[in-house]
Amino acid sequence: MNPNTDKPSKHHKKIIFITLALVVVAAGWLVWRPSKTVAPGKTGASTHTTQPQRLRLIATGDTIAHDAINQEAKQSDGSYNYYPMMVNMKPFFDKADVRFCNQAVPGGGTQFGISGYPVFNSPLEVANDLAKLGCNVVNTGTNHTFDKGQAVINAELNNWDTLTSVKAVAGANRSTAEQQVIRYFTVKGVKFAFLSYSTYSNSTPPNSYGLNMYNADTAKAQITTARTNADIVIVSMRWGTEYSSDVNPQQLAISQNLADWGADLVLGHGPHVIQPVKQLAKASGGTTTVWYSIGNFLNAQEPIESLTGCIVTTDIDLQSKKLENPQCLPIYMHYEWTATDKAKDNLLARHGFALYPLDQAAAPLSQSQNNTTVGAQTDRLKKILNTFTPVTMLTSKTY
Repeated sequence: MNPNTDKPSKHHKKIIFITLALVVVAAGWLVWRPSKTVAPGKTGASTHTTQPQRLRLIATGDTIAHDAINQEAKQSDGSYNYYPMMVNMKPFFDKADVRFCNQAVPGGGTQFGISGYPVFNSPLEVANDLAKLGCNVVNTGTNHTFDKGQAVINAELNNWDTLTSVKAVAGANRSTAEQQVIRYFTVKGVKFAFLSYSTYSNSTPPNSYGLNMYNADTAKAQITTARTNADIVIVSMRWGTEYSSDVNPQQLAISQNLADWGADLVLGHGPHVIQPVKQLAKASGGTTTVWYSIGNFLNAQEPIESLTGCIVTTDIDLQSKKLENPQCLPIYMHYEWTATDKAKDNLLARHGFALYPLDQAAAPLSQSQNNTTVGAQTDRLKKILNTFTPVTMLTSKTY
């Protein structure tokens, strides 16, 4: 202010005008500037973040600890390590949120004696390494569940309890009370229910609770309850004709019941080979996606049909909470042996066990005794899977 007049001088008027102009420009910038997305936990930045619109669910077939696989996994200190055989699958597991795996044979650990086909008991490390791979929804109920009795089941489930990254385990049980529990878990705001049933057992069950034998009344009651409490109901089914790519009448009948009771996704296993996918209309509206057989995952079976399968892939829209179109990433279970050893059926001579995405398996496949190509197996899988419902075939780059 001018001390002589108490009025602003021309110089001060100019300063005030420039200051006001700068304030207006700055305010305008704050209004229209684009939001900046920052990592959670950072300070001094916008809180606007891009939210994921989908979650990815994957599923794999039978993990079977055959004798040759156990032999390769065994370490000099007596422990077992199966992870190197599965590590090529890690990048695909890491890109998924819900990861179903199937421990097809019991694994109570060394205290019960390690054995392969036909009466199985595998090391605890099978479960540990599946969890390390990323499996977080696990089926333990199959025709082999009672191979070595209830004590092995108890030890297997006790071990799964220690693997805190796992969201749900179902199929085998330690008690009647445990058998009645529906497994629920939530991922990215989507609530899942997980149930498991088996239509057959290799041995007569010594009790009614160790294995969830399929019973229509029980399944209906549990699935109906799950439907009212969850956004997505997943049902694991041990069924089908071994080594057949055709769906049998029992599978067709049961699958329609599962759909009508409210299942959203049925993950079938037991035939050890890929079977078709079918989308069934539910009685209440909507559809159920049924994978009649996913085939195998880690295993040492001989037919090429049992060594090629899928990482089943489907995305779930977070807004509608609906399953999107079914997809398959073809995979190949590799091992090597000589033509002489194969002719002699020297199964323990097999070595170099490793899972590959099929599109990356040309070299290992050429070193096997399977006499086939990546193209031939991809075409075979595509034809079977698409029998009823379109299934998108993925590659390791499009996954």
